[in-house]
Amino acid sequence: MAAAGEAGALPAGRSRAVPPAPAPPPRAAPPASRPPFPPPPPFCVCVCVCGPAGGAPSRPPPSEMAPQVLGRALVSAKWLSEALRAGRVGTSLRVLDASWYPPQERNARQEFKERHIPGASFFDIEECRDQSSPYDFMLPSESRFADYVGRLGVSNDSHVVVYDGDDLGTFYAPRAWWMFRAFGHKEVSVLNGGFKNWVKEGHPVTAEVSRPAPAVFKAKLNRALLKTFEEMMQNVGSLRFQVVDSRPEGRFRGTELDQGLESGHIPGAVNIPFRSFLTETGHEKSIEEIQQIFREKEVDLSKPLTATCRKGVTACHIALAAYLCGKRDVAIYDGSWSEWFHRAPPRYKVSELKRNKA
Repeated sequence: MAAAGEAGALPAGRSRAVPPAPAPPPRAAPPASRPPFPPPPPFCVCVCVCGPAGGAPSRPPPSEMAPQVLGRALVSAKWLSEALRAGRVGTSLRVLDASWYPPQERNARQEFKERHIPGASFFDIEECRDQSSPYDFMLPSESRFADYVGRLGVSNDSHVVVYDGDDLGTFYAPRAWWMFRAFGHKEVSVLNGGFKNWVKEGHPVTAEVSRPAPAVFKAKLNRALLKTFEEMMQNVGSLRFQVVDSRPEGRFRGTELDQGLESGHIPGAVNIPFRSFLTETGHEKSIEEIQQIFREKEVDLSKPLTATCRKGVTACHIALAAYLCGKRDVAIYDGSWSEWFHRAPPRYKVSELKRNKA
């Protein structure tokens, strides 16, 4: 199965020549339960990769593929390393390490100081948030975001590549990707496979801290990519948009604690754990696999969709996966379960554990 933006496929709109054949009998209509999918974005870059002369085409591993670019939502380690060697990292191409870990487990900033991708700056998600909110990692104001990323040398003309060092391959980078998009920045990509695979593939690292010149960034919040508690409450009754919860199944069902909170989910939500979209190596799965995941959960990507999780982080994996399938307007419930647990009425917190005790 071809990976997102993978080489080896014929260009869109072209097919191999075949001899004339009798017209096939009419096909039965697809099952009504199979939701339609919007066409993928028009920016897919496809490159033919062939084997030795006279041999069958060979499929390179993810690290050797051409840049996996769909609206530049993903870039490969190979693409970024070539950009680095060409001296393109700078004003027009900014690389940001968006790692975050529980303080008792790892120190993201210290690890960045010890080694990171050359030319990268540290994107501190603890600093770039609404620090007046009682909930984790809520979006900052337009002015605060603009000031913060401007101090990292990011302008409205910069192509931003975000990554993190999580052992899974990617964890917090999609949150940073979504934040840039929420504030109107379109040229932002996630490094496919993250820092883990960057190191594994032998690309360079450094302890040298870059100090980019400050830039001017103008932020404009795209309200369509953000849902509030009030909008989520209204949707319980109106069902105007689908809701996908990216937490592990046990936390969604309410059978295990969610980082200290009683768990459960919003009425009507569908559970797709965010790890479902990642391969064993930590790369994003192919478009076909991602579409099948949504299809099996009866999530219709042609209709409005909002993603939620524990604190608005892994929900962004849902937005990224849908984006790769051509759906660019997935909203994030920023407060997610952290807010819902504290503010929603008890009858709006679905939990199998509570139901079994009743």
